[in-house]
Amino acid sequence: MGEPLKLHGHGLRERQVRGPLGPEEPAAMVGIVARRYRCVACGAVIVVVPREVLFGRQYSASAIGFALALYGLALCSAAEVRRRVCPATIVGATAASGWATLRRWARAARDKPLVASLPLPALGSTLREVSASVASALAASAEPTTRALSLFARAFFGAAHGA
Repeated sequence: MGEPLKLHGHGLRERQVRGPLGPEEPAAMVGIVARRYRCVACGAVIVVVPREVLFGRQYSASAIGFALALYGLALCSAAEVRRRVCPATIVGATAASGWATLRRWARAARDKPLVASLPLPALGSTLREVSASVASALAASAEPTTRALSLFARAFFGAAHGA
């Protein structure tokens, strides 16, 4: 079988992740610890973070799934979704009517699955339809113990589970 992978602890790094800690909780900025390890055999660096931290995203997988559910299934306005998911309390004039980050997530989900196990939405779908499709799939992938919760809460937990 060969030798087990030998890693040398390289350090801790705190990273800020945005989004609510639960579907009914206020949005927050949470510090998480990212552990970095260097492989002693090849020198590669491995970064280990909690499961719901997505590469290249400032928001947690749960926050993104919840936002897509609010937009696509609850038909909330982008401004309402931002109010429930984004911890920033001061918004500019353009953010009063929309949220560019929400559109970016919906476009990303349309072009490539946000979570690898999700199917791509139908071609020609609007961003709201894409959001609804992704949120429904995330809710379906949530733990069975969440079945009594709302569809939006299940999308929140499904995103954390599937990330």
